[in-house]
Amino acid sequence: MLDLGTSFLASVERDPHALAIVDGATRLTYAEWLARIAALAQGLTDAGLRPGERVLTLLQNRWENATLHWACQFAGLVITPLNWRAKSDEVDYALEDSEARLLVYEPVSLDAVQASVRAKDVMRWPIEAKDRGASVAGLMAEGADAFEPRASAGDWSLMLYTSGTTSRPKGVPRRHHAERAGALAHVAQNLYRHGERTLGVMPLYHTMGVRSLLSTSLIGGAFVCLPRFDVEGALRAIEENAITNLYLVPTLYHDIVHHPSFAPDRVRSVTKLGFAGASMTDGLMRHLGKSFQPDLFVNHYGSSEVYTFTIDQRAADKPGSAGRAGINQMVRVVTLGERDASRRAAPREEGEIAVLLKGDESFEGYWKRPEADAKAIRDGWYFTGDTGFFDEDGDLFVTGRTDDMIITGGENVSPVEIESCLSLHPAVDEVAVVGLPDERWGKVVTAFVKRSGPVSETELDEHCKRSGLANFRRPRAYVFVNAIPKSPVGKLLRRLLVAGDYEPEAVAPARVGA
Repeated sequence: MLDLGTSFLASVERDPHALAIVDGATRLTYAEWLARIAALAQGLTDAGLRPGERVLTLLQNRWENATLHWACQFAGLVITPLNWRAKSDEVDYALEDSEARLLVYEPVSLDAVQASVRAKDVMRWPIEAKDRGASVAGLMAEGADAFEPRASAGDWSLMLYTSGTTSRPKGVPRRHHAERAGALAHVAQNLYRHGERTLGVMPLYHTMGVRSLLSTSLIGGAFVCLPRFDVEGALRAIEENAITNLYLVPTLYHDIVHHPSFAPDRVRSVTKLGFAGASMTDGLMRHLGKSFQPDLFVNHYGSSEVYTFTIDQRAADKPGSAGRAGINQMVRVVTLGERDASRRAAPREEGEIAVLLKGDESFEGYWKRPEADAKAIRDGWYFTGDTGFFDEDGDLFVTGRTDDMIITGGENVSPVEIESCLSLHPAVDEVAVVGLPDERWGKVVTAFVKRSGPVSETELDEHCKRSGLANFRRPRAYVFVNAIPKSPVGKLLRRLLVAGDYEPEAVAPARVGA
């Protein structure tokens, strides 16, 4: 397996004059981009950074961020991206935990850097030139003819941090060969052609963003940066650059197709849709199919730890299905509570999803967290913490997280099935289902609904009955809210709803003629 630096060189030799990176007015071919990458890799090396050391970043999806990612691959450094919205205490934690020697930031993250205690002990580079100090822009401006890659396929490439919704964020180190294997699988499983163009909006501190960046290079394609998501900016980028594929979380798709500026003609260049990061409701999937009419609609199920678990290339034909194991993977559903991956659940029996760690895309364990390894890794299998079941056809359905499971009156209830059911009601814009404490039932199934039109609790309950939802799964309470809380990459934050951290709907949508 090639290291990523050599892999990029191969792409340059194959397609030197093909468009590689776009960010507003910046448009570089592979040969032009290589000169900037090589210059930055040389600057990192001249600064005294040695192969294997970590570089922490607080950057949006700008072209300089993508360039730094590649420069680290060439220089043998471990790029360690953090959410650019991170607060100073989060920066302190990541710097201490990763033992990074360099922190790269931009104006939007400057306040957090200045307030960070640990940042004072490391080298700090701004993206943009400032005074006489080193900067990413200044180093790239010098250009370079060449830089020989200093990493092997077995060296560390990247360390992502998990979201840390229930505990301290965990570092997920990944080697060059695992990163490239994930990118190759992404190309194959999404049927990417030579020269595809993708919208680079999923953040480069998230596995989806990194995979889009790497896979685009393998096919001589263009990575079109969108530093911060907004619907009009996304639609404009799609139109102006003839984007051919989208790989987004469901939340971003939802925002695009429900925006007043959206029209099918504006996205006619897009022939392939892919989604990951969260389940997609049946209602949204139906809307996307009608609006885009894609040639390919892929549900990708995976994680930062092991990029691909399963793939369904015909997602709209079997709503809710995550498909079957990816080309580098084996997947099992293990009886809930078991620690032995051989104890498989029966078809339609809900259990915990486990994946084989021998796969080429897998990580090898968390960074300095043996207790997390002991919990998640068992006899060569990674226990994901997700719940699901296989149907009679052998297709996987993901039903939620083990922590999200609602036990009500002794019955196990998964939120995802209820959310998909409610999403099909035309007056439901978004929905999230959780279990709230109840003296009699233990937990009571509660639906938090953002309405797009007038609808009552009684009407929603009747909709669930007509849909065939089992009686014990029907919500016993409804809460109408202004917004469903989500993470920066669009994952539902159910814990906030359980904690009461939400904004109740102030004014109900009016009925026509009222």
